[in-house]
Amino acid sequence: MKDSTRNLLKLVSDNGKNVSSRLATESGVSRQAASARLRTAVKHGLIVKRGVGRGVTYALAELNRVTQEFERTGLSEDRVWQSMLAPIVADLPENVRDIWRYGFTEMVNNAIDHSCANKITIWCARNALYTQSWVSDDGEGIFVKIQKALNLYDPRESILELAKGKFTTDPVNHSGEGIFFSSKVFDLFDIRSGSLHFMHDDGLDDMLIERPKNASGTVVLMRSMNDCKRTTREIFDKFAVPDEYTFAKTIVPVRLGQYEGEKLVSRSQAKRLIFRFDKFKTVILDFTGVEEIGQAFSDEVFRVFLNAHTDTKLVPINMVPAVKNMVSRAKAV
Repeated sequence: MKDSTRNLLKLVSDNGKNVSSRLATESGVSRQAASARLRTAVKHGLIVKRGVGRGVTYALAELNRVTQEFERTGLSEDRVWQSMLAPIVADLPENVRDIWRYGFTEMVNNAIDHSCANKITIWCARNALYTQSWVSDDGEGIFVKIQKALNLYDPRESILELAKGKFTTDPVNHSGEGIFFSSKVFDLFDIRSGSLHFMHDDGLDDMLIERPKNASGTVVLMRSMNDCKRTTREIFDKFAVPDEYTFAKTIVPVRLGQYEGEKLVSRSQAKRLIFRFDKFKTVILDFTGVEEIGQAFSDEVFRVFLNAHTDTKLVPINMVPAVKNMVSRAKAV
């Protein structure tokens, strides 16, 4: 695909309004030339036009879409893959097919093994820019299930545990790696359950979003650009110890432990954050979005924990000066 076509598709994906004028501005071409590109994309079936006059909007045309509902009992993720998604991505680059095979089968298997649902519904859709899939179940809900398994006070704490990785409610049969690595291989990964959803958007910060709607079950959305250059191997290697090929390193967005209106000041908040850090050799603590931390919080993480767990290395990154000073103070004691 030409860069000019991809840029147009991205513009439409981001916002279907005023596409010609935005394309002209961003590409440095005349309004007439931008309109011609848009008409060509519509003619070739890449984009659909809706409305008339000032109300015209554009959207990416769906090139393929399948939907199916399954009984959970007796379902096999590899058969779902072969019958639904594999044909849709068959002509995409090998690395993209590998991403889909890995992440899709992991999420379908999670719904089969963990949801306790009666039914699982799956959608797969592709347009000229990206492919996406939803895996939905009518079970208990992933955040509530983790909350019960770990005896957590608040289901929002479940999201922090998912972000760390190496957690499963069935350790005999699962490693706890599926959701963690799936969230990293896709361009967009979003888990929704109850009033919460956890989103990982490649290139952006992980987000915990609260919604007024209290939806039942769990929905997982996965999206990957059709020309994605990422490989599953580079993602696995990023979190492995060299020459060991084990899941030994994780990145934790610290602000996921900071709920709306809260500041990270107490030892109890720190203990929620460092829970299960001892499962890893290296924990990268990403302080993006955290403006300050308290002395007790910092001391618990960077002195008490490290003194008790000398085999685990904590690496703080993206610290504002106030946070950096507090971390330095704790390490100096």
